[in-house]
Amino acid sequence: MSYVMCIFMVGLVLGLIVVASNPSPYFGALGLVVVSGMGCGLLMSHGAPFLSLVLFLIYLGGMLVVFAYSAALAAEPYPETLGSRSVLVTAIGYLGVVLGGVGYLSSGWSKGLWFTLDEGGEFCFVRGDMGGVALLYSFGGGLLVLSGGVLLLTLFVVLEVCRGLSRGTLRAV
Repeated sequence: MSYVMCIFMVGLVLGLIVVASNPSPYFGALGLVVVSGMGCGLLMSHGAPFLSLVLFLIYLGGMLVVFAYSAALAAEPYPETLGSRSVLVTAIGYLGVVLGGVGYLSSGWSKGLWFTLDEGGEFCFVRGDMGGVALLYSFGGGLLVLSGGVLLLTLFVVLEVCRGLSRGTLRAV
């Protein structure tokens, strides 16, 4: 299980480096999908499969559709790839910062973080995320309305950012 956790953590960090190194929107979307998948895999490994599934479906169902639409409107004729010089230099710089932080902080304080939530007790009959499911169904209506409003606001912000200098986002494609 610890090998799977290592793969999820390395994939999460590499996906974050791809997103932060600022390639074209197409490769940024690929990095965001990798980060989303690896983060949900980490949540699932720590004993929260329902939360992991909900976050993954909400992310891929809502935000990635908006991102794909705005990337299609802001199409570049010559996009920056992951192997281009400026993106590669920034990615190597971010990887150096991450490795330096790991070297500085690896003094043994994180030994207990490798255990999942259900490995703590032998007679655990209730999964770790069942309390969250109960709260979602009892007090989740307001949070659902709030998250829908936030997604709508994000749609307007992304479309305004990708608008361009002279043309609006609602043009004939």
